[in-house]
Amino acid sequence: MLFQDLNLIEPILRALKTEGYTTPTPIQEQAIPILLQHKDLLGCAQTGTGKTAAFAIPILQLLYQDRLQHKEQKTIKALILTPTRELAIQIDESFAAYGKHTGLKHLVIFGGVNQNPQTDALRRGVDILVATPGRLLDLMNQRYVNLEHIKMLVLDEADRMLDMGFVHDVKKIIAKVPAKRQTLFFSATMPKEIQQLADTILNKPEKVEVTPVSSTADTIQQLLYYVEKNDKRSLLTYILKDKEIKTALVFTRTKHGADKVVKDLIRVGITAEAIHGNKSQNARQRALTNFKNRTTRVLIATDIAARGIDIDELTHVINYELPNIPETYVHRIGRTGRAGASGIALSFCDQEEIEFLKDIHKLISKEIPIEEAHPYPMSPQSIVAKHAEGKKKGSGHGGGSGQNRGRSFGRADRGRGAAGKTAGGSGMSGASRGGNRDRGGRRD
Repeated sequence: MLFQDLNLIEPILRALKTEGYTTPTPIQEQAIPILLQHKDLLGCAQTGTGKTAAFAIPILQLLYQDRLQHKEQKTIKALILTPTRELAIQIDESFAAYGKHTGLKHLVIFGGVNQNPQTDALRRGVDILVATPGRLLDLMNQRYVNLEHIKMLVLDEADRMLDMGFVHDVKKIIAKVPAKRQTLFFSATMPKEIQQLADTILNKPEKVEVTPVSSTADTIQQLLYYVEKNDKRSLLTYILKDKEIKTALVFTRTKHGADKVVKDLIRVGITAEAIHGNKSQNARQRALTNFKNRTTRVLIATDIAARGIDIDELTHVINYELPNIPETYVHRIGRTGRAGASGIALSFCDQEEIEFLKDIHKLISKEIPIEEAHPYPMSPQSIVAKHAEGKKKGSGHGGGSGQNRGRSFGRADRGRGAAGKTAGGSGMSGASRGGNRDRGGRRD
């Protein structure tokens, strides 16, 4: 199937052609016809499936057709709620790309920056508003935003909003939106709380589920490095000596850890910057821009970047520290291998993180292959002892999610073994197709 088979209007098809989109991804192929029929939608899709275009394209088409029938009004007609600033910016960029020939006005608002440019744009009037919950509520309380004319409401990355504590804000916002509306609800996972929220705001929704919940993309080669905590820094440096690794996104669990890794890398001559919640919005955007244009080779991030960052030709994701929430592993490595492109995800595991690793293996229903050909291996005795300790405890580490926080930082890549072979081959071959938005057959 091609985009032209989805009954899309000419202005949007022209924009998609300019962007190089021809074939929709599965979620786009399924969701767009449903949404064009004005139906509510419950979408369960992992990151990288192309869901931004799955909702942005039909929203643009429906609003464009509605404007042809009615006099243009300077009111907000579509609201997209999303958890992070980075994702909000990228969604807005998608509306700009797909809607460039529609004449519809769009705006993105988020906290951490001066609100005046945002309020000035709101006064001039917008059709489509992309927002993070905190800033939106703030501007609503200041009476800059009126949601009485909303026709379409999108909750994107709903499970992430739950994780970040935004659910109460989201409920306050929904209470101000007309009950008669079309609602689109997207989530990578469907825990009980998210399902309950969906049940309260959706009206007879169609459900689209394009991949198993919390699965990892087959296009991503995953490798595991057992390493002592104090050797992580040396291992990361060793891996990044491989010049075939053009770009690498490295995850730590703490902001302090991210900054420390940056200093360690710069000390050995590797260009690196950090992106996390303590950075100003301008600093975060500058670091992201430098990484995208390859001025910076390595971007160190906390889980604020686990979703919503879309980077062309991202060859490697490196888990310097394993996440203590297994679903986060899926979201992290989903930054590479997007929309059919191949990618490589390398994970460091020290002795204290073995319990986290067990949870990840259980979630993804497979074990990550071990890369042994590197100079900083954990002693077999340490691995065996830790696994044995876990068995003695019986049911794993039920409460382990909070116990091991800021550990040291290192890098992960590969040795000269299996990982080394893939560094320049399958790792990047298909990734050059993207822009910084989600594309038909691309990413979100």
